[in-house]
Amino acid sequence: MARPAIQLCSASKSFGTTRAVRDLDLVVPTGSLCGFLGPNGAGKTTTLRMIMSIIYPDSGSVGVLGGNALQSKDRIGYLPEERGLYRKMRVGEFLQYIGRLKGMPRRGLAADVRGWLGRLALPGVERKKCEELSKGMQQKVQFVAAILHDPELLILDEPFSGLDPVNTELLNRLIRELNDQGKTIIFSTHILHQAEQICDRIFLINHGVKLLDASLQEIHHRFDPHTIVADPLDGRIEADGIEGLQSVRRMREGSAQELELRPDANPQTVMKRVLERHRVRSIELRRLSLEEVFIQLVGQDQGAEAAAQAREDLTRV
Repeated sequence: MARPAIQLCSASKSFGTTRAVRDLDLVVPTGSLCGFLGPNGAGKTTTLRMIMSIIYPDSGSVGVLGGNALQSKDRIGYLPEERGLYRKMRVGEFLQYIGRLKGMPRRGLAADVRGWLGRLALPGVERKKCEELSKGMQQKVQFVAAILHDPELLILDEPFSGLDPVNTELLNRLIRELNDQGKTIIFSTHILHQAEQICDRIFLINHGVKLLDASLQEIHHRFDPHTIVADPLDGRIEADGIEGLQSVRRMREGSAQELELRPDANPQTVMKRVLERHRVRSIELRRLSLEEVFIQLVGQDQGAEAAAQAREDLTRV
């Protein structure tokens, strides 16, 4: 079995009386595309900073590429949450400077910079000063700085923050391409659906405590769909009028009806009963989103009030 790219064992970190990360165990397999997910303040950035050896755990251990991040710094690309450019430098000079710091040879470096700027849809900015760029353009320049030296491990902290949908999709595509080349990529975000679109592994954290650490396939298997979405043609579906619909725990109205089933219910049986009594435009099992999985896990671990707070935290930008 290949050695994991990152391994945390009982890592904890406090700032004064605030416990930012608590007894965290985590393994990031080599070659995986892993999302570090949770609301703002969950402990994601603290975890990434411990991985990068910017800060150190109060207890426990952090391993990166068989040692620590300082020993492997030229093999790692890092996009921090706090954006920072040398504002008076021209973009091309800045990126070549970063490349040299990462051990890249001078020969061919300017061409590499131009190539990456082109891939990030930033033609013609090489001679501009960093301060002349928009916020989104500056963010893409910093992404180039993180990947220019062809790292085997890429760590991105809120990489999509502030990007419009077009550039978000551009970054999504590049991240997938880099992962297809065998690079290990982890990124944090509080927007869970973004990670659900591209990740093969998910790490959920809340108030410094790990809630979930599994592949997306394992999550889909564990959280089997138990919500039926039906759009009836002949009026509202009434659970009382259909044999077997005592399995429905809750019904919600919207553009279609959602029938949330009890854990022991057979979704196929319920769908069959609905179709026997109603004509429908559509009926399907809806898979739980990561947001719903997160809220469900918080509720199981900390109760209904904490789950409600988690739902509110996820909607807060």
